Amino acid sequence: MRRRCAVLDDFQGVAVESADWSAIEDEVEVVALREHLDDEDALAAALADYDIVVTLRERVAFPGSLLARLPRLGLIVASGMRNTVIDYAAAEKHGITVCGTDSSGIPPAELTWALLLGLARGIVEENTALRTGGPWQSTVGTDLHGSRLGVLGLGRIGARVARVGLAFGMRVSAWSPRLTEERAAEHGAEPAATKEELLAASDFVSVHVPGGDGTRGLIGAAELALMKPTAYLINTSRASVVDQDALLAALHEGRIAGAGVDVFDIEPLPAGHPMRTAPRLLATPHLGYVSRANYTTYYGQAVENIRAYLAGSPVRRLP
Repeated sequence: MRRRCAVLDDFQGVAVESADWSAIEDEVEVVALREHLDDEDALAAALADYDIVVTLRERVAFPGSLLARLPRLGLIVASGMRNTVIDYAAAEKHGITVCGTDSSGIPPAELTWALLLGLARGIVEENTALRTGGPWQSTVGTDLHGSRLGVLGLGRIGARVARVGLAFGMRVSAWSPRLTEERAAEHGAEPAATKEELLAASDFVSVHVPGGDGTRGLIGAAELALMKPTAYLINTSRASVVDQDALLAALHEGRIAGAGVDVFDIEPLPAGHPMRTAPRLLATPHLGYVSRANYTTYYGQAVENIRAYLAGSPVRRLP
């Protein structure tokens, strides 16, 4: 009897066509689930008859309480090689193997610039006005050349964002708890002495630190208050890094010029979530990793991981 594999959160219906699943079709029945499930009871019921689960990023949590309710589950494949919402100890206890895949930092870096440019030049407002018979030219754009870009976190994504800023003629500063002068210089950035200094001096602040307890609330009301009223905040990292209530308050009160956000405390956003209607906000539904190349990698390597698992030699094991 073939094993069953559930591919979660296939919102666009492209998981099956993004890779060649024929390599495992004799041994595995693959079922793509397009609707998001975030309730543990719903997940336990939906996944009860599956032996393998492929999950995107950290969208679905797998705590020990859920894993204990999935006795058939033997393999979880998560896209990316870092996942903070899987209980690895519980997985080991229940005999569940967890594997990851490669993930490119290029798509989120590119989306960062799409949001930043959209904010700077009022793209959404002007396009909406043009298409609906609104005013001809209603905004005045913010120049990038000569302005200061503050990069919070100079890892592989933040470093790429910094280099693009230099190409625009921006002055680039960077800060993270362990940033060295050598690392900053390597990517053409000036190291800020403190997070507060970076926020106060920047015209655009872009967040690129990992999620987790160490970065939760790294930017809260006090930090947002340091930013210029003409400055913009862009977050394509993790929602937990920026206090959501504090950001909403800053946007409603006009204490910053605007924000570009791709990550949220609840995903998908409920219909009535305040982020859907906040002023001065350019928001996208967590598209940072969503690109053809990344999906080819995620699902292609998921197939490889499943084949290796079935052969008794799992690869790309997490954590």
